[in-house]
Amino acid sequence: MENITQDYFIVNKETGKLELHFDKATYQALDDDVKAEIQSNFLWGRRSGCWISRCKEPNLYHAKRVAQKHGLIDAGKTGERLSFAEQMERKAERAERRAERYDARSEAAEKRGEALQKPINDMHGDIAFFTQPNINTSGGRAFTRRREKMFAAFDRGFEEFRKSAYWQGRADTARATASQKELQNRGFVQRRIAERESSIRKVKKGIEEYEGFLDALERGETPRDHYGWEIKLTQEQLQEQIETWLDRLEALLDELGFYQGCMDSLGGVKFSRNNIQVGYHVRYRGKSIGEVISRGLKNCTLRDINSRFNYTPVVSYAEIDEIVRKAEAQEDAQPFQVGEEFTCSRWVNGHSTDIVYRIIKATDKTVTLQVGDEKPIIRKPTRVPFNGGTRWWLRINDGYKGTITREVGCSAK
Repeated sequence: MENITQDYFIVNKETGKLELHFDKATYQALDDDVKAEIQSNFLWGRRSGCWISRCKEPNLYHAKRVAQKHGLIDAGKTGERLSFAEQMERKAERAERRAERYDARSEAAEKRGEALQKPINDMHGDIAFFTQPNINTSGGRAFTRRREKMFAAFDRGFEEFRKSAYWQGRADTARATASQKELQNRGFVQRRIAERESSIRKVKKGIEEYEGFLDALERGETPRDHYGWEIKLTQEQLQEQIETWLDRLEALLDELGFYQGCMDSLGGVKFSRNNIQVGYHVRYRGKSIGEVISRGLKNCTLRDINSRFNYTPVVSYAEIDEIVRKAEAQEDAQPFQVGEEFTCSRWVNGHSTDIVYRIIKATDKTVTLQVGDEKPIIRKPTRVPFNGGTRWWLRINDGYKGTITREVGCSAK
């Protein structure tokens, strides 16, 4: 692609995609492998008359590398970036238009199927038509050929009905995208907020680090990263990367504001570790009811009280709709007692050897074990609901038989 001199690529801020602009003669003169590389990373836009990247910001790195590799000139950016709300609105509008096109295709395929099967359907009730044997006369052969064509058309009709169902499925998917139903789900919105907050922290950290590199260059020092490696980028390259991250930060803040607005419209997050306790019965994800069996900073683990299979989902506090019952669970004392001994395998001098561990101290939550005169180790048994009761797990080591289980109050098998 050395013959390209005035052809260029540009980032369209309105769509967030990269565009390749060069004339048709230039493209036709390219080698087949170059064309294949362009076609694998770009799509031809008939309306815009250029090649448009399949990916969009902030994932344009590889597309830019392809454009630069083949000698296109970087023409910068064009247009104005749409707000995230406007992007979501456009996405919904495009999905609705796709749904309408798919509905039309589904309806057309259904009509073709009905037309293909109509000749056979019209013959229903005419037993002679379906039972007439093949007669080796001119009239008999003509009748047989006509009947075979009708049956063949009937089979093609089933294929058209399958196409109709396929396009109807595509239409339903597009219409679900257009409805943006997920924005009514607190759990979904909360996850999007957490993702944006995490990305914002990372981008800010990168900006601060590169600004430190710039300060080091201005002082005449050699910039180094947090691993001690020398940074060999020029001042212009560092500034370019900072500007890229600033654009990304602006977009992330816009997206964060959009999802926070969605959460506010849903009433916000009502529950947290502060007002949810172990033992509470809560309604989550619309209809399900579960008992809280453990809590974390952002999520809690529930035991679905209507599940026959001891289903224990992990849900975010945003997915909890209401507290059904506030009875707190009474924490049971762990069942392992002083004096109990357990034989577990342990690697000694490259060989698996059975070792006897003995409990020398026990509290309601922990046990202390010792092997001979070795230094004692402390382990905390864990409790999980099991078969109508409780199963306790005591993990001593990672060897064979290294985890001891004990069931308390379980239903008879």
